[in-house]
Amino acid sequence: MSERFAWAVVAVAALSLACEQPAANGLQPIPDGLVVLTFDDGNKSDIDFVAPTLQEYGFGASFYITEGLGFRADVQKERYVSWDDVRRLHDLGFEVGNHTGGHPNMAELPKAEIRSNLELIEQRCEQHGIPAPRTFVYPGWRHSLAVVEVLSEKGYVFARRGVSPEHPDGGRGARGRAYDPEEDHPLLIPTTGYAGPEWGFEDLVWAVDQARNGKIAVLTFHGVPALEHPWVHTDPEVFVQYMDYLKQRGCTVISVRDLTRYVDPAKRPADPYAPIERRISLQTSSDAPAN
Repeated sequence: MSERFAWAVVAVAALSLACEQPAANGLQPIPDGLVVLTFDDGNKSDIDFVAPTLQEYGFGASFYITEGLGFRADVQKERYVSWDDVRRLHDLGFEVGNHTGGHPNMAELPKAEIRSNLELIEQRCEQHGIPAPRTFVYPGWRHSLAVVEVLSEKGYVFARRGVSPEHPDGGRGARGRAYDPEEDHPLLIPTTGYAGPEWGFEDLVWAVDQARNGKIAVLTFHGVPALEHPWVHTDPEVFVQYMDYLKQRGCTVISVRDLTRYVDPAKRPADPYAPIERRISLQTSSDAPAN
């Protein structure tokens, strides 16, 4: 072996080892193909179908629970999970996140009502032996600076929004942005894609393709199937095809709380909305007709 070749082998080995080791700040490098799975609203399929399916693939995920929508009216628990079901999701190793007590438009609420909506789910978790949630999803994806401030005051580390305003959303599935920890505020993480009649396999492929160069694909589902909300329904067979694809692509599939392995949530823009406003301004400029 020549001296030059020997040094090349050593250099490649050192680079490979460095990529596998945590950085000086304790974070792991963000791998290409990092995908976050999120499931909103506490559909019964979360425990009956989604959780066991994800276990087969060895995937992580976050389940966001609300007592709004049809949760309280579903006394027989045929469409929504019970709190015993939510405890089982936790016991299976999945994250239980906060989706508010009543699923209101949080952007229209005073801070006292924002807090009470968060605290109801926190209390339910405590009553059922589930750790207090530290990640959040905005109901109806409606957010505001007041909500961001309350989440920050209460110690939440990540929160997920929808695909707008950077991308159009017809309410039946849509593409959005990949999450860029170097730009996005951790309490305003964009959805890269959410499933529905207008979001399919080619959109999943597109979303995974965005997860590169330090960016992360964040995927959202609202029931597999969504019995009360067909406009965001995912067929179980289609869902399995999606999971097969993630496995075949070699994706690293995690929950929102697992982002702390790769992202420092304390690193955030001083103005939470500055990155969003900058993107909208750039889009407006690029769409303007030339003089």
